[in-house]
Amino acid sequence: MAIIGGCDGHRQQITFDDLDTETSEVRTGELRPATRPAVREWLAGFDGRPDVAFAVEGCTGWRFVVEELRRAGATPHLAEPADTASLRGRKKRAKTDRADAKLLRGLLQQGRLPVSWVPPTAVLEVRTRGRLYVSLMDERRAWQQRIHAQLFQQGVPPVRGLLTADGQAALAAAALSPAGRELVDSARAAIDHLSAQIDPLRARLQALGRAQPGARALTACSGIGPLTAVIIWAELGDCRRAPGHLARQGSPALRWALYEAAKASARTGSPDHAYHVAVRERVGGKRPALSVARTLARRAHHILRAGGDAAWVGPTDPDAIPSAA
Repeated sequence: MAIIGGCDGHRQQITFDDLDTETSEVRTGELRPATRPAVREWLAGFDGRPDVAFAVEGCTGWRFVVEELRRAGATPHLAEPADTASLRGRKKRAKTDRADAKLLRGLLQQGRLPVSWVPPTAVLEVRTRGRLYVSLMDERRAWQQRIHAQLFQQGVPPVRGLLTADGQAALAAAALSPAGRELVDSARAAIDHLSAQIDPLRARLQALGRAQPGARALTACSGIGPLTAVIIWAELGDCRRAPGHLARQGSPALRWALYEAAKASARTGSPDHAYHVAVRERVGGKRPALSVARTLARRAHHILRAGGDAAWVGPTDPDAIPSAA
């Protein structure tokens, strides 16, 4: 006999629906609050049975649920959100958490669940750090854009290289109104604070990109350096788990890394420079970089796929690797 179920998670509660295949008994309910202790207490009711399997939708909050299922001896199956949604079909009634949990259980029972890869904890930790880095960079860029907008608003000549010594000197000498000066000084302080967090984080990720075999293999691609390599490595994951097909959906951190690598790969002397120029002459705009980014994604996929188990062994903790590695 076996227990097959589905879990639909939200910030306030986790809704579950499970079936005992021997007795045909169906149980449904909610776990409140949606926390690790609540899930652990619920799973204790299964007494560590090895024949328990649950489908969990791969939205925010899946990690601790999957970890607790494994800890209890159950088998977690991570469902790909977009493909799972498409299997709901046309809506005939209001969508509910209970209906979602039942759908996940039914798809798992029928062998139709669109399964996602569950990354090892070490990969999840690197992925979290990479996403933190991208978020901090986005925030710093937003403050720079506020400075540029205020300079234009007050008729001050553009200042290039805001993070350089010359840029800082130009900002200090800019003729601004009192409120404009307050905005620029506050933005500079925010940028300095963010830079103090970004710089050491970048160094740790770059060190890991040089030391981790899978990420290091990606640096053979033109334009991919240690930083973008380790982010691509963590976000793409084990490419042996699925056919070599690129989904339209993906993580913002992966798109950022591929786009940055594509811009670097478009430089003169790069093997992709001619392709970049050809696309730029034909369509212009950001399309050339996006086209190169798609090419790099395919290359990275095949490199990691061909790397086998060796791509996933070795250093995975940025803090354990000297920044000078």
